[in-house]
Amino acid sequence: MAVCSPLHVRIRLGSAEGGRQVIDVQPEVRRVVVVVPVHNEELLLDACLSALGHACEGVGVETHVIVVLDSCTDSSLDIAQTWSDKIDATVVTVDRRNVGAARAAGFLAAFRDAGISSYSDVWFATTDADSEVGGNWLSTQLAHARRGARVVAGTVTPDSDTVSPALALAYNSGYRHRPGHRHVHGTNLGFRADAYWSVGGFGALATAEDVDLVSRLEHAGIDVLYASDGPVRTSSRRVGRAPDGFAGHLLDLELAIAL
Repeated sequence: MAVCSPLHVRIRLGSAEGGRQVIDVQPEVRRVVVVVPVHNEELLLDACLSALGHACEGVGVETHVIVVLDSCTDSSLDIAQTWSDKIDATVVTVDRRNVGAARAAGFLAAFRDAGISSYSDVWFATTDADSEVGGNWLSTQLAHARRGARVVAGTVTPDSDTVSPALALAYNSGYRHRPGHRHVHGTNLGFRADAYWSVGGFGALATAEDVDLVSRLEHAGIDVLYASDGPVRTSSRRVGRAPDGFAGHLLDLELAIAL
């Protein structure tokens, strides 16, 4: 299926010194699609979708959520279907056991289930089923988009329920909670749909699919805005769904503290 080419304008302005300044004017965002990959998250999915529903309210544009159930054997499907009408969500099932493939399947479903035929005015975002976005999550991304951002990489905060003071100190000492941080988390990413498709979308990687995507975007000359004004609270579990993912990072920190 063909993807419509990006529609934006490059304006060249003359300066008093005789130089030229190039400004990319992006189309106004008129639609948002959020993809949530899920693998056996019956304990956390309800809170995730509830928070996402709040974030979708009042953003001023049409929003659609695509929940991708990947090889689920628990009650995640029932939970997702319960929320599908509440937050205008589509439930997609795949059998890949691969978070990169699951995210990719969600954005591909935007063609079929969200009725998208042109990507020039669409904003894509993604989060995880073990996370809770803040109420301003989408509104801050769209604010950055209105100022010209094509990719927004946000920060995360571990759920404090199982984080000891020592682990919190170790985590925060190596984490930059400020603009320009350079962290990449699949649970807090947003991007212009045309930018996403220009590099082929998410790869079918079992881990680090987020870092891979952002790396390809930057390599293609697409600027990434590393923002800190829309943090996402994520699970502090030590055994996660993706090998070497965020859970593995917390476990490594905890083991280092114990030495």
